[in-house]
Amino acid sequence: MGSEPVFIAMLLGGVGVPWLLVVVASLGNILGAVLNWWLGMELERFSGRRWFPVPPAALERAKRWYHRWGRWTLLLSWMPIIGDPLTIMAGVMRERLWIFLLLVSLAKTCRFATLAYITLYWA
Repeated sequence: MGSEPVFIAMLLGGVGVPWLLVVVASLGNILGAVLNWWLGMELERFSGRRWFPVPPAALERAKRWYHRWGRWTLLLSWMPIIGDPLTIMAGVMRERLWIFLLLVSLAKTCRFATLAYITLYWA
């Protein structure tokens, strides 16, 4: 389960100050993305192992894709399903942490701010 249902329930239940909920939810998601980035940094050293879950051809395809589209794809890190793989690939591709943090923080904070706005003013 993602953090969004809990976030929405807290907003609708009046638990906490909305802007503070946005900050806390964003920070939690950003920290999760940093963990993914770190895992990506460490990932390739295991690629020769039999149990490694990603075939070499798939890893090379993902590298080419990230190289083609670049760091700006991290602005999509807020999206379900593709967000986590993007943050892992940023680690594999050795994206600098400060750039990673800037783009992922922007994406995830905008997601929670938008979700809060929609929940509070349109629900």
